Amino acid sequence: MLTRIDHIGIACFDLDKTVEFYRATYGFEVFHSEINEEQGVREAMLKINETSDGGATYLQLLEPTREDSTVAKWLAKNGEGVHHIAFGTPDVDADAAGIGDKGVRVLYDEPRRGTMGSRITFLHPKDCHGVLTELVTSAPKESTGEAAVESSGH
Repeated sequence: MLTRIDHIGIACFDLDKTVEFYRATYGFEVFHSEINEEQGVREAMLKINETSDGGATYLQLLEPTREDSTVAKWLAKNGEGVHHIAFGTPDVDADAAGIGDKGVRVLYDEPRRGTMGSRITFLHPKDCHGVLTELVTSAPKESTGEAAVESSGH
């Protein structure tokens, strides 16, 4: 059961400049940043609010770290902007299977590691009215403590 909008992913050419825009314009601060080598991105999670299910809603800013990454290819084709929407779920495996049973293509056979130790998969945009859709199960609270949060240096 999908419980919330976990985040909206925004592809950008310059992560630091984009973070500064969201800080100066809206007052959003970086909650977490990391480099995801597997996906070829440097990312920053800007926390917007807490949610009733104990999770939070974020903006995820994504800058490619290599030209062959999915985000780099997307930026080359589309320019900066909204890349995907992610829905939170307590069970990414079950929800991906259930949605797949309804004819929507699930892009990963098994969920992968996402930001802050989460488990993620994506749904094909052609099956979701043109929207790349991510399903996210957050890591347990004990694995997302302060030691897991890295400063962006800002």
